[in-house]
Amino acid sequence: MSKTTNKFSPEVRERAVRMVFDGEGQHGSRWKAVMSISAKIGCAPMPTSFLST
Repeated sequence: MSKTTNKFSPEVRERAVRMVFDGEGQHGSRWKAVMSISAKIGCAPMPTSFLST
């Protein structure tokens, strides 16, 4: 695992993960939801496997 600085609090990360899972059907795929949500909250897209850990 790489050492990175977490710019966002655990609460914000948890909310982003929930938003991705909730919006998955609306966007057609999980990755499209990740791309959409990351743009809205101002972060780089990252696979949800990294977000939920």
